[in-house]
Amino acid sequence: MQKVSLIVVFLLLVFGLLDPSYAFPAQQKETEESDPDAWEERWNSRQPADKVMDAIGIEPGMMIGEIGAGRGRYVVQVAERIGPKGRVYANDINSTKLEYLRFRCERDSITNVETILGTVTDPRLPEGKLDFVYFINTYHHIEKPVELLENTVPALKSDGQLVIIEHAPEKMSSPGHSTPEETVIEQATEAGFELVRMERFLEFDNIYIFRVKE
Repeated sequence: MQKVSLIVVFLLLVFGLLDPSYAFPAQQKETEESDPDAWEERWNSRQPADKVMDAIGIEPGMMIGEIGAGRGRYVVQVAERIGPKGRVYANDINSTKLEYLRFRCERDSITNVETILGTVTDPRLPEGKLDFVYFINTYHHIEKPVELLENTVPALKSDGQLVIIEHAPEKMSSPGHSTPEETVIEQATEAGFELVRMERFLEFDNIYIFRVKE
Protein backbone atom coordinates (compact mmCIF):
# COMPACT_ATOMS: atom_id res chain seq x y z
CA MET A 1 0.00 0.00 0.00
CA GLN A 2 2.82 2.41 0.88
CA LYS A 3 4.52 1.64 -2.44
CA VAL A 4 1.31 2.48 -4.32
CA SER A 5 0.98 5.79 -2.41
CA LEU A 6 4.53 6.78 -3.32
CA ILE A 7 3.85 5.99 -6.98
CA VAL A 8 0.73 8.19 -6.92
CA VAL A 9 2.70 11.06 -5.36
CA PHE A 10 5.44 10.63 -7.98
CA LEU A 11 2.95 10.76 -10.85
CA LEU A 12 1.28 13.87 -9.42
CA LEU A 13 4.66 15.57 -9.20
CA VAL A 14 5.59 14.55 -12.76
CA PHE A 15 2.37 15.99 -14.19
CA GLY A 16 2.65 19.16 -12.10
CA LEU A 17 -0.46 18.49 -10.03
CA LEU A 18 1.26 18.61 -6.65
CA ASP A 19 3.57 21.22 -5.09
CA PRO A 20 6.72 19.37 -3.94
CA SER A 21 6.87 21.48 -0.79
CA TYR A 22 3.58 19.91 0.33
CA ALA A 23 4.35 16.42 -0.96
CA PHE A 24 7.32 16.07 1.35
CA PRO A 25 6.65 18.13 4.50
CA ALA A 26 9.47 16.52 6.50
CA GLN A 27 12.05 17.49 3.90
CA GLN A 28 10.48 20.96 3.66
CA LYS A 29 10.81 21.47 7.42
CA GLU A 30 14.43 20.41 7.30
CA THR A 31 15.10 22.91 4.51
CA GLU A 32 13.55 25.76 6.48
CA GLU A 33 15.65 24.96 9.53
CA SER A 34 18.92 24.35 7.70
CA ASP A 35 18.65 27.16 5.15
CA PRO A 36 16.46 30.03 6.44
CA ASP A 37 17.73 32.34 3.68
CA ALA A 38 16.31 30.01 1.03
CA TRP A 39 13.03 29.85 2.95
CA GLU A 40 12.83 33.65 3.04
CA GLU A 41 13.59 33.91 -0.66
CA ARG A 42 10.85 31.41 -1.48
CA TRP A 43 8.22 33.19 0.61
CA ASN A 44 9.25 36.64 -0.56
CA SER A 45 8.58 35.47 -4.11
CA ARG A 46 5.10 34.32 -3.04
CA GLN A 47 4.34 37.46 -1.00
CA PRO A 48 6.26 40.22 -2.84
CA ALA A 49 6.65 43.00 -0.28
CA ASP A 50 6.44 45.92 -2.73
CA LYS A 51 3.12 44.72 -4.14
CA VAL A 52 1.72 44.01 -0.68
CA MET A 53 2.81 47.40 0.69
CA ASP A 54 1.37 49.17 -2.37
CA ALA A 55 -1.95 47.38 -1.87
CA ILE A 56 -2.05 48.23 1.83
CA GLY A 57 -0.87 51.81 1.42
CA ILE A 58 2.40 51.82 3.39
CA GLU A 59 4.33 55.01 2.66
CA PRO A 60 7.56 56.71 3.81
CA GLY A 61 7.42 58.18 7.29
CA MET A 62 4.71 55.86 8.62
CA MET A 63 4.74 54.10 11.99
CA ILE A 64 4.13 50.38 11.53
CA GLY A 65 3.72 47.41 13.86
CA GLU A 66 4.18 43.77 12.94
CA ILE A 67 2.81 41.07 15.25
CA GLY A 68 4.72 37.81 15.00
CA ALA A 69 7.72 39.39 13.28
CA GLY A 70 10.00 36.42 13.88
CA ARG A 71 13.45 36.79 12.31
CA GLY A 72 12.30 39.88 10.42
CA ARG A 73 11.72 38.69 6.87
CA TYR A 74 9.11 41.40 6.27
CA VAL A 75 10.29 43.87 8.91
CA VAL A 76 13.46 44.73 7.02
CA GLN A 77 11.53 45.33 3.80
CA VAL A 78 8.94 47.53 5.51
CA ALA A 79 11.75 49.43 7.26
CA GLU A 80 13.29 50.22 3.89
CA ARG A 81 9.97 51.46 2.49
CA ILE A 82 9.13 53.81 5.38
CA GLY A 83 12.64 55.24 5.60
CA PRO A 84 14.44 57.01 8.46
CA LYS A 85 11.44 59.14 9.42
CA GLY A 86 9.29 56.05 9.95
CA ARG A 87 9.57 53.23 12.45
CA VAL A 88 8.72 49.53 12.62
CA TYR A 89 7.75 48.05 15.97
CA ALA A 90 8.50 44.34 15.61
CA ASN A 91 6.60 42.17 18.07
CA ASP A 92 7.03 38.49 18.84
CA ILE A 93 6.67 36.15 21.83
CA ASN A 94 9.90 34.34 20.91
CA SER A 95 12.88 36.16 22.42
CA THR A 96 15.41 34.12 20.42
CA LYS A 97 13.92 35.25 17.11
CA LEU A 98 13.86 38.87 18.27
CA GLU A 99 17.50 38.57 19.30
CA TYR A 100 18.34 37.47 15.77
CA LEU A 101 16.30 40.35 14.35
CA ARG A 102 18.27 42.84 16.44
CA PHE A 103 21.50 41.29 15.19
CA ARG A 104 20.20 41.45 11.63
CA CYS A 105 19.36 45.15 11.91
CA GLU A 106 22.75 45.94 13.42
CA ARG A 107 24.53 43.93 10.73
CA ASP A 108 22.62 45.66 7.91
CA SER A 109 22.67 49.16 9.47
CA ILE A 110 18.87 49.28 9.86
CA THR A 111 18.15 51.89 12.51
CA ASN A 112 14.36 52.35 12.34
CA VAL A 113 13.30 49.04 13.92
CA GLU A 114 12.39 48.46 17.56
CA THR A 115 11.76 44.95 18.88
CA ILE A 116 9.04 44.23 21.44
CA LEU A 117 8.62 41.00 23.40
CA GLY A 118 4.88 40.51 23.79
CA THR A 119 2.62 37.90 25.34
CA VAL A 120 0.04 35.53 23.87
CA THR A 121 -2.72 38.13 24.38
CA ASP A 122 -0.86 41.48 24.50
CA PRO A 123 1.44 42.73 21.71
CA ARG A 124 2.67 45.60 23.95
CA LEU A 125 2.80 47.98 21.01
CA PRO A 126 3.10 51.72 21.71
CA GLU A 127 -0.24 53.37 22.36
CA GLY A 128 -1.86 55.58 19.73
CA LYS A 129 1.19 55.75 17.43
CA LEU A 130 0.67 53.31 14.59
CA ASP A 131 -0.67 53.84 11.08
CA PHE A 132 -0.83 50.08 10.44
CA VAL A 133 -0.47 46.90 12.43
CA TYR A 134 -0.09 43.77 10.34
CA PHE A 135 0.24 39.98 10.61
CA ILE A 136 1.87 37.94 7.87
CA ASN A 137 2.18 34.12 7.88
CA THR A 138 1.36 34.09 11.58
CA TYR A 139 -2.38 34.45 12.19
CA HIS A 140 -3.06 30.68 12.13
CA HIS A 141 -0.52 30.28 14.97
CA ILE A 142 -2.25 32.73 17.32
CA GLU A 143 -3.59 30.95 20.43
CA LYS A 144 -6.11 33.62 21.47
CA PRO A 145 -6.77 35.75 18.37
CA VAL A 146 -9.73 37.78 19.66
CA GLU A 147 -7.95 38.84 22.85
CA LEU A 148 -4.78 39.68 20.94
CA LEU A 149 -6.69 41.75 18.39
CA GLU A 150 -8.57 43.57 21.16
CA ASN A 151 -5.24 44.55 22.70
CA THR A 152 -4.05 45.83 19.32
CA VAL A 153 -6.75 48.52 19.13
CA PRO A 154 -5.04 50.98 21.53
CA ALA A 155 -1.86 51.00 19.42
CA LEU A 156 -3.60 52.40 16.34
CA LYS A 157 -4.05 56.05 15.47
CA SER A 158 -7.64 57.23 15.01
CA ASP A 159 -7.39 56.40 11.30
CA GLY A 160 -5.02 53.46 11.75
CA GLN A 161 -5.71 50.09 10.16
CA LEU A 162 -5.20 46.41 10.95
CA VAL A 163 -3.95 44.16 8.14
CA ILE A 164 -4.03 40.37 8.27
CA ILE A 165 -2.20 38.55 5.48
CA GLU A 166 -3.24 34.95 5.94
CA HIS A 167 -3.13 31.67 4.04
CA ALA A 168 -6.51 30.86 2.50
CA PRO A 169 -7.50 27.15 2.70
CA GLU A 170 -8.89 27.16 -0.84
CA LYS A 171 -5.51 28.30 -2.19
CA MET A 172 -3.47 25.67 -0.35
CA SER A 173 -2.70 22.06 -1.27
CA SER A 174 -3.25 21.24 2.40
CA PRO A 175 -5.71 23.14 4.63
CA GLY A 176 -3.27 23.22 7.56
CA HIS A 177 -1.56 26.50 8.47
CA SER A 178 -4.42 28.55 7.09
CA THR A 179 -7.59 30.26 8.31
CA PRO A 180 -10.97 30.42 6.52
CA GLU A 181 -12.08 33.86 5.39
CA GLU A 182 -15.21 33.81 7.53
CA THR A 183 -13.16 32.99 10.65
CA VAL A 184 -10.73 35.87 10.16
CA ILE A 185 -13.57 38.35 9.63
CA GLU A 186 -15.65 36.98 12.50
CA GLN A 187 -12.77 37.13 14.98
CA ALA A 188 -11.69 40.63 13.95
CA THR A 189 -15.30 41.83 14.17
CA GLU A 190 -15.62 40.36 17.67
CA ALA A 191 -12.44 42.22 18.65
CA GLY A 192 -13.88 45.57 17.58
CA PHE A 193 -12.86 45.91 13.92
CA GLU A 194 -14.80 46.20 10.68
CA LEU A 195 -13.63 45.04 7.27
CA VAL A 196 -12.67 47.83 4.87
CA ARG A 197 -11.68 45.68 1.91
CA MET A 198 -9.89 42.52 0.80
CA GLU A 199 -7.16 41.81 -1.74
CA ARG A 200 -6.88 38.33 -3.25
CA PHE A 201 -3.97 38.61 -5.70
CA LEU A 202 -1.42 36.61 -3.67
CA GLU A 203 -0.76 32.98 -4.57
CA PHE A 204 -1.58 31.49 -1.16
CA ASP A 205 -3.02 34.35 0.87
CA ASN A 206 -5.84 36.80 1.27
CA ILE A 207 -5.16 40.31 2.53
CA TYR A 208 -7.76 41.62 4.99
CA ILE A 209 -7.76 45.34 5.78
CA PHE A 210 -9.73 46.43 8.85
CA ARG A 211 -10.37 49.61 10.79
CA VAL A 212 -11.64 50.08 14.32
CA LYS A 213 -15.43 50.25 14.46
CA GLU A 214 -16.72 53.69 15.40
